[in-house]
Amino acid sequence: MQVFKTFRDLPAAATGAVIVIGNFDGVHKGHRILIDRARAQARTLKAPVGVLTFEPHPRALFRPDDPVFRITPEAVKRRQLAAAGVDILYNLKFDWDFASLSPAQFIDQVLRQGLEPAHIIVGADFCFGQLRKGNTTTLKDAGLAVTAIDKIVDEDGDDVSSSAIRQELRHGNIEGANALLGWEWEMEGIVQKGDQRGRELGFPTANVPLGETLHPAYGIYATYVKIVEDGENSPWLPAATNIGIRPMFELQVGQIESYIFDFDRDIYGKTLRIRPVKRLRGEAKFESLESLIAQIKQDCQDARKILLDA
Repeated sequence: MQVFKTFRDLPAAATGAVIVIGNFDGVHKGHRILIDRARAQARTLKAPVGVLTFEPHPRALFRPDDPVFRITPEAVKRRQLAAAGVDILYNLKFDWDFASLSPAQFIDQVLRQGLEPAHIIVGADFCFGQLRKGNTTTLKDAGLAVTAIDKIVDEDGDDVSSSAIRQELRHGNIEGANALLGWEWEMEGIVQKGDQRGRELGFPTANVPLGETLHPAYGIYATYVKIVEDGENSPWLPAATNIGIRPMFELQVGQIESYIFDFDRDIYGKTLRIRPVKRLRGEAKFESLESLIAQIKQDCQDARKILLDA
């Protein structure tokens, strides 16, 4: 998948695509239906498939005080879009200058002069331009070829939306979130040196800041982790992972701490992908280190069993 961070002066091969426009946070089943429709249209037109999205998410610009909400950080979103069959990603910087473009300016500068799309696929409620004044009718009135897809529901008739997925994750329901996503949700970050507390207890952990990814319900999870630098074909490693603030030690900043089973490599500075499978329990404060260690041993035993059966 080719990635462009501008709509200006694109090479000819990066124009004329069938494009889908949206934020694509989560790259969930609903997004994939839009992409599949674009792929079908692209086959008819003999054109590439493109996605026009924005970085950061517009909500981060307009509502900076909101809690962290992103289901997929940029790296994960790119990976999922490529897996969905996207040929070209137009990942445009969303700042106040871009947000100030009127619908007419967006159509003229970004679409006509920039991407020159062969066809546009959007959700039926798509809006764009300053104050969200543009919509699918605006695009059609400008003479652009547009297909608008109605609201998308899953097999049970429930809405498939990023908001619904966020709610599942905030309740620790990994299975429910994955069902809406259509893929196994994961987090990603750089392994940092911590306070060595886990090592002192006999359970050394790979520590990754929670960062800009949505914070799932705090607690202990059975997880798989993968070291990005080892390559795409490297194995997923079983682990027990604490996501939260460790109330026993009053950690001030939330982080992801993974005890990787039967593993002793130094991976500081490496990029770690963390894929939760199931939440085992919430965080708890223990009366003694002995009771904490006993619980960690139980958590590891429970995680191993879940991952073995997964």
